[in-house]
Amino acid sequence: MKSKLICPIVREGASYLRVDESKVFVEDPISAFVGSFATIFGISDVTMQLLIGSLGLVMMSVSFHRHSENFSKGLAIISWPFIGLFFYLYSGYFVEISDPVLIFMTAGALPAGLAISYWEWVSDSSGNETIVWLRGFVVWSMVPYYVVFGIPHLNMAFVQFTAVSAELMLEFAGFGGYEIGSMMIERHGEVAIPVSDWDGNRLVLSEPLGEGGFYAPMINDEGESVVAFILACSALQSMAVFIGAIVALKSVHWKRRARALFIAIPTIHVLNVFRNAGIVWLTDTYPNWSLAGMEIFDFAHSYAAKVASLFAMFLMALALFDLLPELHKHVMKVMSPIVKLRQFLT
Repeated sequence: MKSKLICPIVREGASYLRVDESKVFVEDPISAFVGSFATIFGISDVTMQLLIGSLGLVMMSVSFHRHSENFSKGLAIISWPFIGLFFYLYSGYFVEISDPVLIFMTAGALPAGLAISYWEWVSDSSGNETIVWLRGFVVWSMVPYYVVFGIPHLNMAFVQFTAVSAELMLEFAGFGGYEIGSMMIERHGEVAIPVSDWDGNRLVLSEPLGEGGFYAPMINDEGESVVAFILACSALQSMAVFIGAIVALKSVHWKRRARALFIAIPTIHVLNVFRNAGIVWLTDTYPNWSLAGMEIFDFAHSYAAKVASLFAMFLMALALFDLLPELHKHVMKVMSPIVKLRQFLT
């Protein structure tokens, strides 16, 4: 039985958008344009996407840490579309797996990047603390995730820790009988193999990964693989969002920022353990359940758990706003154009 990726994240080029179930695809012109450049340079779509993201991240990092310099505004204006395009290229995959929340987030990344770039252009960013904070938020949200992603030893450690945490929670709840299978690796365009058979560089990732990347299967007491845990299952993305938002508050004393991080990160991890354990148990216990053609795994992972996770993050943000009112000020200022648009429409 093939494992379901409990938190699937794209690695392959998201160049096509599914329009029906008959294997007919409509090519996304933006992804196709990026893919044509990848072909010209003789690299994969995945590598091209990572290059776009890396270039945008480097420029954004310089514009944040050297925000008082005259060139920082120009760098930021250029980097925002690069960052937006990087995340947009994930959207095709999320269309294929029917994940509505991530479709919305990734598809909206490019227009959001262009809008913020325009905001940078028309604003006096040297004296705008919110714009500077927003740059740092993006930088310090991306850096932790892609450092872990790009170092195989760290990547596998996070995956293993996530899988073991879910297994222990299931055991504690009285649903024992699960065990973690051997760590696997799925490379771009290749069949998945055990990590023990992989002869790649384990210090720095030097080849593009496939959809699964490094993953650990969860096996039930009948020897069937129920789900597979990958890096995205660790809630590292959620943690990175809060790390970025907090670390970027340069005007706030480091002790206050550290206190907020010590509250946010462990809380996210504990909530994520409950989430993962619940998805495993539901998938294994109700294998024949379906709703409008949707299997229990898809419902639990892409809808129920996603909504619950977003609500938990919302509550977490409210708690942090009380600890860090400066963070609340910046978030409300970033959201002000949306609020004004809503008022205009109503």
